[in-house]
Amino acid sequence: MLSELELRSIIEGSFLPKRCECTKAEDASLTIKVYDDRDRDRVDLEVKGINADKLDSSRAICNLITGLREDLKQAHVPPLKRAGGRGYY
Repeated sequence: MLSELELRSIIEGSFLPKRCECTKAEDASLTIKVYDDRDRDRVDLEVKGINADKLDSSRAICNLITGLREDLKQAHVPPLKRAGGRGYY
């Protein structure tokens, strides 16, 4: 299993050049925030309660990042074209 620092580095680095912040709560769940390109204080996507224990393989991490990127794309689609929310572990 990866250390918290390694996991954070992988997740945050996968969104470059956007700013991404990955934090771990006391209950071991992750919160991931991806910020807007132009307004670096505005959050484009925030997902809380991700079970870090389930991110035990490169496939699981890749699936999480892919899902987050899809949700980030959907956040920029007009409301009538948006699909339902995605569950994260």
